[in-house]
Amino acid sequence: MTPLSRSAALTPIDPLPVRLIKRIALILAGPFYFLYIGFVPLLCARRQGFRGWYWRTVKRACSRLLWLLSIRVEMTEKDRATLAADTDSLIVINHRSHLDGFTLMDVVPDEKWFTFAAKKELCDAALLSTGFKGAGLVEIDRTSGKVALETLNEAVRTMPARRSVVLFPEGTRAKTATLAEFKAGAVIVARETGRAIRPIVIHNSDTLLPRGKHLPRSGTIRLEVLPLFHCDMSVDVDKDVTRLRAAMLEAFERGI
Repeated sequence: MTPLSRSAALTPIDPLPVRLIKRIALILAGPFYFLYIGFVPLLCARRQGFRGWYWRTVKRACSRLLWLLSIRVEMTEKDRATLAADTDSLIVINHRSHLDGFTLMDVVPDEKWFTFAAKKELCDAALLSTGFKGAGLVEIDRTSGKVALETLNEAVRTMPARRSVVLFPEGTRAKTATLAEFKAGAVIVARETGRAIRPIVIHNSDTLLPRGKHLPRSGTIRLEVLPLFHCDMSVDVDKDVTRLRAAMLEAFERGI
């Protein structure tokens, strides 16, 4: 797939009248739909098969949101097949904007399950806690890095092979035009659980929704799946972190 230039990424995918109609529909119907997503676990979370059904429901909700925002997400069929067959991995993705999680959910094949690490404060919220826990989100207490890593390690060890936790190694949205420095958490978890790392590079999400903006522009975001990254246990953690960042940085800069 040819890398998208900034101008190409910002090319609207719908005519202006269609975009306006979609935005109005989102404003009118969106709150009711997403309240449904939030409340349904209160009734169904303990039912057999809930997690699989809720995963697909949330995935469809993310796709509908992006459609209403007139945002297209591109991933090659080869990369989709790679993700569909992916097992025993951690997903590591760069973080450019608030659109990143939605775009990842939009393109993930049904054969592959993701889950996210969520800070404890969100998991304790009355409206969100049942859904988050029922969907299998990993609850992280960020007041203690040691406890957070132990929690993440235990969660990963007990996950089915086809499920991967998604980690943002930059820790927060990057403030620069390139990748921010990586934290060591993902590499440490990979080393301690024996899983490989599946890097994914996201391109142009910050072009559509820059830091400080609240309404995304119409356009195209591209996701690129990289080869598996295997930790080298003969070197220290920092060298693995540097090697992982270098592989993702090369793909990121190739896409600019």
